Amino acid sequence: MQINFDESIPIYVQIMQGVMWDVAVGALAPGDKLLSVRDLARDAKTNPNTVQRAYMELERMGIVETQRGQGTFIKAGPGLAKEVRSEVTATAVRSFINEMRRLRYSNEEIVGLVSQGLDEASTADGDGQTAATDQTVADGLAPGQPTKDPDGGVH
Repeated sequence: MQINFDESIPIYVQIMQGVMWDVAVGALAPGDKLLSVRDLARDAKTNPNTVQRAYMELERMGIVETQRGQGTFIKAGPGLAKEVRSEVTATAVRSFINEMRRLRYSNEEIVGLVSQGLDEASTADGDGQTAATDQTVADGLAPGQPTKDPDGGVH
């Protein structure tokens, strides 16, 4: 998992979001082992305590489980990916709505902007997906979500 840190969001939250994103899009499946705390801290150039906090929060949320002496794994359970995807989606929608409200758009204007954007995307190539959406899906990301840089970073 490559993370390009945003200074406005705590690092442990961004690590959690990265793991949740990977679960939501199927890049991590139930039973998959996460990087060790030390390895992820080294790769992300952050403190191991920060990674440990992220893993502890993910465990508290029921997304991962730690097996003593073996590591941290995506928790096996029916519907976990669907639940995580719903949570990631709800967070994205809340964030979008908050940004639009900060820009002083009314609810009706927000709905109109979304409708217009969907219409433009539908007519871009006639099947409801733009080339950018096709590439996003090819990169293993959900449509409308951040895309991957060639160097593996997400933006």
